[in-house]
Amino acid sequence: MPSTSVPSHLALLLSLHLLLLIPCGAFAADLEADLLIVGGNESACAAAVQAGRLGVKNIVLVNDIDWLGGQFSAEGVGCLDEWTVVQGKRTHFPRSGLFLEVIQRIRAHNSAKYGLPCPGNAFCGTETIEPAAAAQIFEDLLKPAVDSGALRILRGWEPAKVEVQDGAVRAVTFQKQAEALTIHAKLTIDASDWGDVIRLSGAKYGAGPDLKSRFGEESAPEAFDDAGIQEMNPLSYCVVLRETQGKDATVPRPTSYDARSFAALDKLAPWVDSDMSAGIYSPSGNSPYTHRRLVDRWHNGLTPGTEATFINYPVQDYPICQLPQRVVEALEESEPGASKKNIVDLSPAQRRIIFADAKQHALGVLHHLQTAVHDRVGDFPQSFRYMALTDEFGTADRLPPKPYVREGLRLEALYMLREQDIRTTSKEPLWARVLPTDAIFAFQFNIDFHPTRRKFLTEDRNDPWQYIHTASRGWHTDTDRAVFPLRGLVPATMDGLLGAGKNIGVSSVVQSALRLHGQMMHVGQAVATLAWMALGEDTKPRALVDDLAKVRALQSELARGHGGPGILLWPWQDVSPDALYFEAVNLLSVRGIWQPKADDVFFHPDQPMQRRELARVLATLCRALPDAKPWPEPEMPLYTDVPANDPDRAFIEAMVSWGDFQPLAGQFRPDQVATWSTLHSWMTRSGLAPSAGLIDSKDRANLPLSRAEAAIQLWRALKQQGEWTPPAEQWQKDLRAGDALPLDQDNNNLLDRLEPTHQ
Repeated sequence: MPSTSVPSHLALLLSLHLLLLIPCGAFAADLEADLLIVGGNESACAAAVQAGRLGVKNIVLVNDIDWLGGQFSAEGVGCLDEWTVVQGKRTHFPRSGLFLEVIQRIRAHNSAKYGLPCPGNAFCGTETIEPAAAAQIFEDLLKPAVDSGALRILRGWEPAKVEVQDGAVRAVTFQKQAEALTIHAKLTIDASDWGDVIRLSGAKYGAGPDLKSRFGEESAPEAFDDAGIQEMNPLSYCVVLRETQGKDATVPRPTSYDARSFAALDKLAPWVDSDMSAGIYSPSGNSPYTHRRLVDRWHNGLTPGTEATFINYPVQDYPICQLPQRVVEALEESEPGASKKNIVDLSPAQRRIIFADAKQHALGVLHHLQTAVHDRVGDFPQSFRYMALTDEFGTADRLPPKPYVREGLRLEALYMLREQDIRTTSKEPLWARVLPTDAIFAFQFNIDFHPTRRKFLTEDRNDPWQYIHTASRGWHTDTDRAVFPLRGLVPATMDGLLGAGKNIGVSSVVQSALRLHGQMMHVGQAVATLAWMALGEDTKPRALVDDLAKVRALQSELARGHGGPGILLWPWQDVSPDALYFEAVNLLSVRGIWQPKADDVFFHPDQPMQRRELARVLATLCRALPDAKPWPEPEMPLYTDVPANDPDRAFIEAMVSWGDFQPLAGQFRPDQVATWSTLHSWMTRSGLAPSAGLIDSKDRANLPLSRAEAAIQLWRALKQQGEWTPPAEQWQKDLRAGDALPLDQDNNNLLDRLEPTHQ
């Protein structure tokens, strides 16, 4: 891909689009769109692809730079963090949706170029991709929508003004140097790095720490101190390097360089000889060099000159509070009081003042590794001295066109996901305390703050500084498997606008766990689906959130994927989008019809079902029907082998009481494996329509019934039968009250209607 210019095959298309907009030799001042997407990161791109695949006809994506792909490309984070812990071991959180599709494209690219799908052998992740290749992957991903005429991509424009009428965003004006462009859109998605459209619209938002009084979070501060509202997860400029085969590539000493700032690098080995064969995050494989290695040619036997890595180590992080005096003075010169603002509230030009100093800091890290650290450890082939800044970005300083942004603006949404919603009580992630029924994707990652503060080593705030990692804002704080609610995309007080990227309804603490490549793509795919539904029905997104039937319809669209893998809605570890049971399991789970075991994150699709398990899910499904009967309350157990204290007694007895199960046998045999015939018989007796194929031969009828087979049949029956939805006023009452779990009085992640303890 040629530097930061638009790829040649798209440049012509873009030029043709722009020619259509140029009357009398001047760039048109106004455009019309059904859907405006602001930003070019991975979330914005996912939104554009999903909207195009769903059939939105007039989409305009406006990016402030040329490159698409965000963290994957323009931010240079080419080693993907996506791990979780299962049975004591680090592994991937399940991949799905457009993120899985991008992973497949990354692997195909690496296989074609290096003969290996995963050539990096990095400490932090198995999947690696070089930035320019990632940018091309995203160009190719969006190309069908561009070629069809559904999508226009405009590059180099920054949001400058938002027009609001009657409480709704109607238009966004962008600037490119002295030029201005206004885009009028029916709906606008703000996936920009800093939420500029949200901020300029007047919609409510947060930035910086949330005080404990705001959400009652354990990690939140009681009051602001000298870091104030500026403290955030730091930004970083990634340093992407390729081997020179022995040629000294030491970068010039940055103006602000002082070796004392990088003393942390003097206490560790800069490079370790590890092929990461013990898996990601193996202690023996961690060093600045191998931390996020992109291409390991030494262990993979690749051609000399292909070795590549990038640096994104804690010493490189740039805190956005307690700024150096030179930065403070430059900000104050631009606007009195600017140095006290959160970076979200600064103009793009003011942010570039901070970025310039952050770049110098990143180059200082590289210079220190190439000089002081090299001199300390001696000469070896993998020395940073023989690694040169890549020229693929086409920038003058050879750094990425964007910093890696870990935290930005947080939309004040209809629901705000909080630390206590996702925080675990055990070391290994299980199920989050709050799993909202309007789930639109599943996720899990640690509450992961990089160093948020700095300590100056002298009284002069232009002198060297070192990072501070505070006790309350650290990394590796455990969280559980969670889901993100649809309500978190919809502003509390503004119409015509939806949040995406990191501009969503979360607290600062939760944003530290909800910012990864895949998570952001899920946000984009989900918000585009909501926008498509709202545009198709000519209604407001909040009206769809207010209707549980519409929420269920949207979840179905997400699970199906549309042109690519579906999105995992419920955080099962072993439910893959390419499985025939994927939709059934996800949609039964988000309804609470299929309930997980408290200590098991696996669905076990091939595991035979016990009769008790089948009775539980079948009875729960029957309660989800429109004409469900009340839960029975028999005084004496109906079966001798299902005693009064059996946890499944209520479900077993409800199923037989509601259905045509007379006469009853003396025993139920709850722990016996159910067969296809069992499922056919129980569904028939319960008034559901089973597939005739379950008993079309004697041999088939006696086969053990797997959990996946049961899910497919029960989901089929629910779709045929139709399901209960609550009266609108009942659902909306809980929503208006900010209830994390509407229609769930005891907050146990089950709709009250589905529990025997509720009538």
